[in-house]
Amino acid sequence: MSRAEPGAPSGATKRRRPRPRPAITHDNDFFWKGVQAGKLLIQRCSCGRLRHPPGPMCPVCHSLEWDSLEASGRGSVYSFVVAHHPPIPPFEYPNLIVLVELAEGTRIVSNLRSVDPAEVAVGMPVQAEFVELEEGRSFLQFEPIRSGRDEE
Repeated sequence: MSRAEPGAPSGATKRRRPRPRPAITHDNDFFWKGVQAGKLLIQRCSCGRLRHPPGPMCPVCHSLEWDSLEASGRGSVYSFVVAHHPPIPPFEYPNLIVLVELAEGTRIVSNLRSVDPAEVAVGMPVQAEFVELEEGRSFLQFEPIRSGRDEE
């Protein structure tokens, strides 16, 4: 995929840089495989506590035993920031970054799309979306749940 470089004469194109690849470890591999499969998987300790980002040990009971839970993907904006500068390719600007509190109780950082940054508010209901931003690579992002949108 190519696009015109900002400020470049018309007809000039530059290849779009790929997004940075996540650092995949034994502890978070399940999460990234879930994203590629269109599932939001959250790590769950044997004591029942959910945690994200994933880690090797429960911070409460110190257990090394865990499995994963498929989250609904529904939540609300807990906090957000609108990044403008410095622009870092390949991200689009303004870059709306949110901390989402999932219905299951844990929080996750991602991008919010399909909304004007001026309309974002703490408490805004959102839904996870799996978006293929690069061929063969899906990313977890969130979109607002608008009134009238079908609730599953």
